[in-house]
Amino acid sequence: MAGAAGGVAGPDDGAALRLRHVTLADASSADVTITAGRIAAVDPAGSTQAGADIDLTGYILLPGFVEPHAHLDKAFTADAVVNPDGSLLGAILVWRASRVDRTVDDIAARAWAVTRRYLAHGTVAIRAHIDVGDGIDLRAIEALLSVRHALGDDLHLQIVALCSTPVTGLAGANNRALLRDALAAGVDLVGGAPAIDEDPGGAVDVLAGAAADAGVGLDLHVDETIDASVFSLGRLIDVARAGFAGSIAASHVVSLGVQPLLRQREVAAVLAEVGISVVTLPQTNLYLQGRDLGSSAPRGLTAVRALLEAGVSVSAGGDNLQDPFNPMGRADPLETASLLVVAGHVLPPEALSAVTTAGRRLLGLPPVAIEVGCPADLVAIRAPSLGGAMAGGSPERIVFRGGRVVAETTLETRDALAGRAPR
Repeated sequence: MAGAAGGVAGPDDGAALRLRHVTLADASSADVTITAGRIAAVDPAGSTQAGADIDLTGYILLPGFVEPHAHLDKAFTADAVVNPDGSLLGAILVWRASRVDRTVDDIAARAWAVTRRYLAHGTVAIRAHIDVGDGIDLRAIEALLSVRHALGDDLHLQIVALCSTPVTGLAGANNRALLRDALAAGVDLVGGAPAIDEDPGGAVDVLAGAAADAGVGLDLHVDETIDASVFSLGRLIDVARAGFAGSIAASHVVSLGVQPLLRQREVAAVLAEVGISVVTLPQTNLYLQGRDLGSSAPRGLTAVRALLEAGVSVSAGGDNLQDPFNPMGRADPLETASLLVVAGHVLPPEALSAVTTAGRRLLGLPPVAIEVGCPADLVAIRAPSLGGAMAGGSPERIVFRGGRVVAETTLETRDALAGRAPR
């Protein structure tokens, strides 16, 4: 590939980098010029002079991906920590028993490995939900803070302190204290799972209060169940209406997906009004939810279409990766996008937005499009089209962060059929 020899690199300071003959998501072809970390020009393909460039003929150029919800501290533990029945409760119980023995070094090594895999697939930003509480204390937080430091400017990492239950009452005192310590250590947001607390509404209030006191945002695991009677989301809406100053995100929101359509639309309108973002996690929720209902089980997703139609910002993430909560996963937002197309009945451009535009909005990052002035956080994928990229999931990708090449993967395939074709 012209201009890419020598592996991960970038242009000299101030020098222009031209990405020539790229295909864009609208199927047009262009030459894209990057200067000082931003897109400086988008011209018709072949119209710019060759120079310090990369020939991307056969590649589609997209905004860099965002992983809005990942459990990096749990990744790659599925073989050692086995979920006995595949349920959410089964995963919680075996993980909490296992994490007592997890060391900072072990957690950091696995988190580093999965983060590098995300980067190779074109992910330029991740929001990670990291355990805090009895049995793990702050070891996972310490590990992820070291990972964030090592990443430097090559990948943006936000850390959510996932406060263990209980958080309410006397039994939750130590977990609340550890959450305060995590915030003092430098995490970015407060997280938790109020619906599995003995007092779900009270848990929302406690977590929102901790976030408000620290001046940070809130991203909660909300109603991760196909039980339509579970609706802790209502309390989170109350928090937003009461004037919570930080950003609010509701991850999962599965029970909304099994509500009647009219109810979905009513709730979606309120979420749009109060500015709560939603993160849907197709792979893990499809794996965990409805396991005892056979082939007619609900999809285990939130009400994606109703939310989008109401104007709610909906991003999509991988959630768990090869751990007791989900034994699958490739750390590839394109895999998430393809699942969202199939299970969520959205179109490929909408799925792309869920792992790019909406994700950046969730993380508070400036928007990226293939337009002049946008940050050059991009991924080039060997594929003929957006749909082809999602369907094929080619590993051949070049990843740009601030205009620098931060990851590059090439692939060579050999088979016995070379030189032959049917007549």
